[in-house]
Amino acid sequence: MKKHNGLFLILFILFQASAFGQYDSIYFDGMYRTYNLHIPVDYNIDQNSSLIVALHGGFGSGTQLENQSQLSVKADEENFIVVYPEGVESLLNIRTWNAGGCCGYAVANDIDDVGFINALLDTLIANYSIDTLRIYATGMSNGAFMTYRLACELSHRIAAIAPVAGSMNVMECSPENKLPVIHFHSYLDSSVPYLGGIGDGVSNHYNPPLDSVLNVWATTDNCQNLGDTILDNEEYTHVVWNNCDCFYSIEYYITHDGGHSWPGGIQSQIGDSPSEFINANDLMWDFFQQFTLSCDQTISIKETPSEKQHIKVYPNPTSGTFIIIGEKLHHVSVYSSGGILVMDFDLHPSDMLNIDLSGEALGFYYVRVRFKENSEEIIKVLLK
Repeated sequence: MKKHNGLFLILFILFQASAFGQYDSIYFDGMYRTYNLHIPVDYNIDQNSSLIVALHGGFGSGTQLENQSQLSVKADEENFIVVYPEGVESLLNIRTWNAGGCCGYAVANDIDDVGFINALLDTLIANYSIDTLRIYATGMSNGAFMTYRLACELSHRIAAIAPVAGSMNVMECSPENKLPVIHFHSYLDSSVPYLGGIGDGVSNHYNPPLDSVLNVWATTDNCQNLGDTILDNEEYTHVVWNNCDCFYSIEYYITHDGGHSWPGGIQSQIGDSPSEFINANDLMWDFFQQFTLSCDQTISIKETPSEKQHIKVYPNPTSGTFIIIGEKLHHVSVYSSGGILVMDFDLHPSDMLNIDLSGEALGFYYVRVRFKENSEEIIKVLLK
C-alpha cells in the first residue's frame, strides 16, 4: 500500500511539473530549437492569457534566466504565461543570440533567431490560450540586445518590450508598428556601460549610449516630451519620454546599486549582485498592462499649430492631487488608461489647475490640456 501511495505521489508531482512548467523544442531552420515554458497555476484554457517572451543572456539558458529573474513567480501571481527560449549552443556549449552586432556564435553563423521566435509564437498560440494583442518581450544582457532586435523586426506581433542590462546593436531598425519601451540598467554596469562604449564583458563590442537608443524609439513613437526626469535620487533615476502616438511612452530606470544583473532578482554565477532599489518584474508588468498591440486611440493627440505649448504636472506619480502648470489653459480632460473620460473642465484662461484623483482607481491616466489658441498637449499621470 505504501508503494502505491509513493507511486501516486511521484505521478502527481510529474503531472504538476508538466502542467505548469516544461522543457520543449520546435524544429526550425534545420535544427531543434529549445525553450522552457511556464504556465501559471491559475491558467484557464477558456480565457486568453498575456505572454512574456524572456531571453537569457550570453552563457545563459532558459532555466538560468528563470531562476535569475524570478519571472515565473510573478507569472503565478499575475496569471500570465512566460516562455524562455534558448539560443543555439556553440561548440563550447555557450548559448548566444544573433542580436545584430552581438553576440558570439549566433552572429558569426548568422543564426535566424528572429525567425525562431516568430515560429515559436505560432506554436504557442496554436497550443495555448494566448491573447495575441498582449505579447511582450524582455531579456537580460545579450537577451536585451535581442529584445531590441525583435522590436525592430517583430513589432507587428509584440506589444511592448522591457530590456534589462543591454543595449541595441542592429544595423537597421524599421519597425512596422510603433512600440513602447521600458529599460532597466545600473550606473555600475561595466559590461554594458549606460554611457556607451566597449564594456569589460567577453563580447568586446561597442554599445551605443542608452539615451541615444531610447531617443531613437522616442522618435519612432513621435514622442513630444523628450527625456523628462521623473525622479533622480540616491537610489535610481527614472526618465520618461511621453506624449507619444498611441499614448505610448519610452522609459528607463537606472539604479545606483546592482550592476550587470536583473533588478530585484537573484545573482547569477557570472553576474553582479542585483539592485535592491527597484524590482524589474513589478515595474515591467505594470508597464506592459497599459499597452496592447492595437493602436486604437480614443482621443487625438495631434496639435493644430506648429509651435508646441508646454505644461508641467506635479507631483507625478501622485497619491491623489496634482497641479497642472502652463500658459493660457483653456480646457482639461482626464481619461483612464482605457480611454474612458473621467473628468472634464472648461476654464477661463489660467496658468494653473489643481486636479484631485484620490477617489479614482490606481493606475495611469491621460490628461489632455487644450490651450486658448486651440492647440493641445497630453501628459500621462500615474496614480499610486
